[in-house]
Amino acid sequence: MTETAPRPTLEAVAERAGVSRATVSRVVNGAHGVRDALAERVRRAVEELGYVPNHAARSLVTRRHQAVAVVAAEPETRVFADPYFAQQLRGISKELTAHDNQLVLLLTEGREDHARVGRYLAGGHVDGALVFSLHLHDPLPGLVRSAGVPTVFGGRPDWDDGRDDVVYVDSDNRGGARSAVHHLAGLGRTRVAHITGPL
Repeated sequence: MTETAPRPTLEAVAERAGVSRATVSRVVNGAHGVRDALAERVRRAVEELGYVPNHAARSLVTRRHQAVAVVAAEPETRVFADPYFAQQLRGISKELTAHDNQLVLLLTEGREDHARVGRYLAGGHVDGALVFSLHLHDPLPGLVRSAGVPTVFGGRPDWDDGRDDVVYVDSDNRGGARSAVHHLAGLGRTRVAHITGPL
């Protein structure tokens, strides 16, 4: 069995760059207040040594995990086969990656899955959640709410308890359909078809 070389430490980077450990930490974490010449020496030492920050240690300090959960109340066969979900996941992943965050996909099909997702979210593994494809009387909004995770819902949740702190993104499907039909009627069309994807 081959031994792997020990991972370079923050101290090793500081020694190589000829700066303090605190300076390396500030440069690695993107903090301001480090002279350009020093920051460049640190970046060069990081590259030469192949230093990779310890995410677990950083999370303890920052209380951030650089991960966002995408929760979909659908079976995996639908999520991976339906173009709607593929487009959503592609767009979400692209935006998260641009901000150095990871996408954590959580799918729920039954009661056991809901409990598992609730425990995962409450465990503090992610910085936020995007919840899609809710169904009538879905327990997910309550689980997410009790986990205390900042959440955005894709679609308007069905509860009506007067809360004004619920954040959601939705389309006005009825208004859009009405506008399309009015437009077609204005063109003199009398026979209109509606074509949809998987339901």
